This record gives sequence, structure tokens and C-alpha cells, in this order.
Amino acid sequence: MDFSAKTGSAATLRTDCAVVGVYANGRLSQAAREIDAVAGNLISGLVKRGDFTGKAGATLLLHGPSGIPAKRLLLTGLGEQGKLDLKGWRKAHGAAVSALLKTAAKNAFSFLSMEDVADGEPYLLARHAAEAAEETAYRFDELKSKIDATPARLGRMTLWFPDRKSQSAAARGFTHGKAVADGQSLARRLGNLPGNICTPTFLASEARRLAAGNAGLKVSVVEEAQMKKLGMNALLSVSQGSRQPPKLIVMEWRGGPKQKAPVALVGKGITFDTGGISLKPPPAMDEMKFDMCGAASVIGTMATVVALELPINVVALVPAAENMPDGLASRPGDIVTTMSGQTVEILNTDAEGRLILCDALTYARRFEPSTVIDVATLTGACVIALGHHLSGLMSSDDPLAQEILRAGVDAEDRAWRLPIGEEYDEGLKSNFADFANVAGREGGAITAACFLARFTRDLKWAHLDIAGTAWKSGRAKGATGRPVPLLAQFLMSRAGVA
Repeated sequence: MDFSAKTGSAATLRTDCAVVGVYANGRLSQAAREIDAVAGNLISGLVKRGDFTGKAGATLLLHGPSGIPAKRLLLTGLGEQGKLDLKGWRKAHGAAVSALLKTAAKNAFSFLSMEDVADGEPYLLARHAAEAAEETAYRFDELKSKIDATPARLGRMTLWFPDRKSQSAAARGFTHGKAVADGQSLARRLGNLPGNICTPTFLASEARRLAAGNAGLKVSVVEEAQMKKLGMNALLSVSQGSRQPPKLIVMEWRGGPKQKAPVALVGKGITFDTGGISLKPPPAMDEMKFDMCGAASVIGTMATVVALELPINVVALVPAAENMPDGLASRPGDIVTTMSGQTVEILNTDAEGRLILCDALTYARRFEPSTVIDVATLTGACVIALGHHLSGLMSSDDPLAQEILRAGVDAEDRAWRLPIGEEYDEGLKSNFADFANVAGREGGAITAACFLARFTRDLKWAHLDIAGTAWKSGRAKGATGRPVPLLAQFLMSRAGVA
């Protein structure tokens, strides 16, 4: 979808569809009032009859409205006047796009950007408009034998901005938003692909495909034989029950000064998780194809970095493996020596994500990173703690934690900080190894982070548990692409471009 910024009158503009806002209790926006005045009180009449209340996210499409040149008129609910913030504005814009995609409109002009939005300067309005539009338009139907023969026609969205200065800022916002949305869509696609297609080898090929034609992006893959030489026995303990060979995918973007230490992103890539010998229950096990969404989000973020050519150095590491209950699979009670030299007693083979991450985190040290952020669908405990709205953030570095939280707020992809410390770490004690891979049920998301913290001492490190936010279940089942917006915002802020 293409995006542009222009000015004009809602009452006189020619477009396939004019999009205007209505507040709760029927209060008309400025653009709605302009149209109402020349269209015989069309909108106010609908409101008085109770046909449209302005409820946040509600829409009503009118065909061939009289008095204006627009072919269609889309009323969009904005909620209570004076309380419209970026989150609410983005919701309204997404609802408008959803309604437009059900029509034959090829273009639309939205006047929602005329409204007073808290912290809604032109750059942010445009960026969130692009992200919301692309997120709404996303479809995953590539594996269906029959798909809709009439794809959505909407190809251009224009937003109203009053002058050249605001239009220039909006153009920049559209560029950034489109790049973030494209990265998020890539992450969603990788997450939605089934485990028989999206294997560790497939993920490696997708990373290489992203690097093709992009001289600034270098991709290399650490294969199984090399992992053995490096002593990555924790990662190998997870993959040894599968016929799919593991991969450690390394993506390097050198957009900043050569001497500048990179940011390292590490994404959990369990392409399918049966739980291994500690087998998961059958209901909803199909959703364990989403256990590589940390990897997908890291690859998607790198796509955004490449598209924007960010002036920053970034290294993405994706440990990828399949967790299966083969005769060679790890057993509860097995002890492995990690790449760091520390030994781990595997009490639960379904706590495998931390095992592949710990060796990848150790490997990340060779890049001497300034910051390390790992991203993983790590624990069901995080879903219990935070539900499906916020990602869990754990870090012993307060400034880094605050930086990530701020990025989440700016990107409307929020995280919530959970504690981490010695009192939680005590639960990982083992009688037979340096420590175990699980503690008790209490504080499971936190003790998982404590496990990873043992491999990141003296590093500026943070852990994002996205088990509750990486995908949706039920009728809306599918990957969300989170936290690509958060990670992209973090890197854009570090690079000084947003």
C-alpha cells in the first residue's frame, strides 16, 4: 500500500472514499461537519436517529453520498472527545482500513489526522497509520489451494496534513512505518508457516534471501559439526532428538562506524516444540509452530534495519532447532556442558528454549556487543503473569530496561518489567550440576530469566518473554509479529533517526 500526505477540503475532494471521524455521543469532527453542511445534514441525521454513535473503532460506510464528489463516505468512531490518544487513533485508523478493504475502493483520503491526538505530531500519526494499515491488510493464504480471486483493491491511502512542514514529517513517518510493518509482516509469515515447512534449514535460507542484493547485510550459518567443536552441547541436546539439523544463523549489519560495538539481538528459534520426552499435552500443540516467533521477530527486525539502512551496527543470532521425542532425545536428568563451560542438569526437556539461547548468548560475546537483547516465547508463566497484552521484560540493567520500555511505549508494542535477582536464582540449584534448567512453578518466567542471566554476566543484557504476545489463538489464530515494532523503535532511537 502506498501512503501520501496532502491538504484539502473534505467537502470538495475527489476520492473513492472520504474517511471522517465522529466522536462518542454524536459529536462531529471538523471534516464531518464540513461534509454535513453540504450533504443535507447527512451525518448529523444518522447520529440523531441513533444509527451511528461514534463508539471507538466503529465504522459505517455510505455509498454515493449526495453533495460531495467522494464516491463513498466512511464514518469512523473516535470515542470520547478530548481523550483521543495515539493508541485510540491507531485503532480507529485500523478499523477504517478494515472497512475499506471490504469495498472496491482503490484509494481513500483520511481526515482522521485532522483531530487533536495526545502526542500526535505528524510523524507519529503517519507512522502509526502506515503500520496499522499494513497490519490490518495482512493475510496468510499462501498454503490454501483456493484463495479469494479478488484481492483487496485499496492501493493508496492519503492523510490530511495542513502544510509542507507537516507533510514532510508525515512522509518520513510513512517511510518508517512501512519498513516496520514490512518487517512485522515477515515475522508473521515465518511464524504462521507450519513446522514441516519452516524448519531450521528454511529459516537459514530465509535469512540468506534477505541478504541477497543487500551488500550491508552479511549472513553466515554455524552448522552442527561446528557447534560440536565449539562445545554448544546445550543447543545440541535439544536438536538431537530431531531429524532436522540445528542451525545458528548469524546476521550482521554494519551501518555504523566500524569501531562502534554492535547491538546483539538473539531470537529463540524452536521451529516446533513437542516438549521432547517431557511431552506436551495434545490440545493446542499445533500452536507450538509459533515457538520460533522470537527468531521470526529478530529476522523481521533485521529486514526493517536493512530497508531503512539504519546507521547502526546490529548482529542478530538465531539458534534454530526442533524439539522432538526421538530415541536419541535428551532425558530428564541428563547433564550437559554448555559453550560457556557451565554444566546444566536438564530436569525438564520442555524447558528447551533457554538451552538453545544460552549457547547463542555465549557465542554473541565474540562480537563484543554494547547491548544484548534476547527474545523468546519462553514460558507459559509469563502468559499467566501478563496475559496477552504485554511482553515480559527482565534485566539487571536499569537504564537498558527503561530504554526498552520507552521504545515499547513509542511503538505501541508495550512491555512490562518483572523483577530478577538472587532470591529467584536460588531455585535453580542442582545436586549434580552447576545448576538446573528449571526451578519450581512459582515465578517461572523470572527463574527462566535467571537461568539466562548466568550466561550474560558483565554484559548489558535484557530478556523479552513474548510467550503471551507472539501469537493469537482462537478464531484470530496467527502470529502477531511482535515485538518487531518495539525492537525496531529501540534501534531507530539508538541510531538517532526516530
